[in-house]
Amino acid sequence: MSVSGASGKAATKNDKAAPVLNSPARVLFASLVGTTIEFFDFYVYATAAVLVFPAVFFPASDPTSAMLQSFATFSIAFFARPFGAMVFGHFGDKIGRKATLVAALMTMGLSTVIIGLLPTYAQIGVAAPLLLALCRFGQGLGLGGEWGGAVLLATENAPAGKRTWYAMFPQLGAPIGFILSAGTFIILGATLTNEQFMSWGWRIPFVGSILLVAVGLYVRIKITETPEFQKAMDKQERVQVPLAAVFKDHKRALVLGTFSALATFVLFYLMTVFMLSWATRPVEQAGMGYTREQFLFIQMVGVAFFGLLIPVSGLLSDRFGRRFIMILTTIGIGLFGLVMAPLLSAGVVGAVLCSIIGFALMGMTYGPIGAALASPFPTAVRYTGASMTFNMASIFGASLAPYIATWLATTYSLAHVGLYLLVAAAITLLAILGHKDKEFSS
Repeated sequence: MSVSGASGKAATKNDKAAPVLNSPARVLFASLVGTTIEFFDFYVYATAAVLVFPAVFFPASDPTSAMLQSFATFSIAFFARPFGAMVFGHFGDKIGRKATLVAALMTMGLSTVIIGLLPTYAQIGVAAPLLLALCRFGQGLGLGGEWGGAVLLATENAPAGKRTWYAMFPQLGAPIGFILSAGTFIILGATLTNEQFMSWGWRIPFVGSILLVAVGLYVRIKITETPEFQKAMDKQERVQVPLAAVFKDHKRALVLGTFSALATFVLFYLMTVFMLSWATRPVEQAGMGYTREQFLFIQMVGVAFFGLLIPVSGLLSDRFGRRFIMILTTIGIGLFGLVMAPLLSAGVVGAVLCSIIGFALMGMTYGPIGAALASPFPTAVRYTGASMTFNMASIFGASLAPYIATWLATTYSLAHVGLYLLVAAAITLLAILGHKDKEFSS
């Protein structure tokens, strides 16, 4: 009896010592909800940068100049994202994924809410765009730390053979966040007059995002640390300065990973920010004359295909290999660059078809990119390495994409924007070919 009691006590003790594992549903929802919120906040800014900020935060004397200045503040976040990757990546690799993800979400969320409370240029002059730029930096800082942690939360809890499938769940936050953002602006446009929308209505999605942030924080606080990182801690495999280790020992993976994601970023920000701006410009300004509600709806049709193709690409990548699927998709992106302008200019049907094809290709490239960028790095520096590659790609591929595309379309023609996408796809194809297959598949 005493032996039985002793063994019972030992079993109880071992049970208490055993780590609590996250359920697959909890892991995937926690990785998805955070990126959904982060991308909702990011797209709300992108949409407002086209529709609202040029008139609200900048002098209205020159509409084109105001639009370009608004795009300049939009680009600030992309230069902030590598700093977010460095800061949050450091702590994510040193103290853990969970706490770092919570901090990244709070940084992004608070920056977004404050934007909704900022005074306008008419109220405080040049201080208004400066404060806007500061908040935009905060958004980029938070997103720079969010993406890598969300992908690792998924992949480091994934069973063997399903890393890409798990890694595509945080990627679904992009289309879901976009649909929520575009849907919000469509509802506001339908229920408010233009004067009401420009006066105070545009602030609602920024301030209201605090409710989404609260949900995200609650979900993430409930999760436990990933098993792979826990093993690294138990074996004392953590490095002193993860960023230094990445630049010292993993330069090749950093450079190739950065340019492997280049076309992904160029394509997405051409399909969203640039096209919304160009399509809603008056015809007399060489635009296409759509109302914001009309073209947001066209974009939402395309984004539905974006969301549908992400899981498809995840399944195909686990079946046939990430590298193979990414090579085929990148070739498709380059070919799309050749037909983008004719499609977009071919009336409503052509614009819808352009949106569907472009966003479908985006889903095919975005699904495997998370697992592909994370796999070349060991656990001890994976948060930093994956975040740096993704966010360095955002600088080269996304930060100036709307600006460059607007300049090309205005100075030359819309067809030159498609050639810009073709060149980005060619660079990405070379980078992917430079990777060994096992680097993308581990």
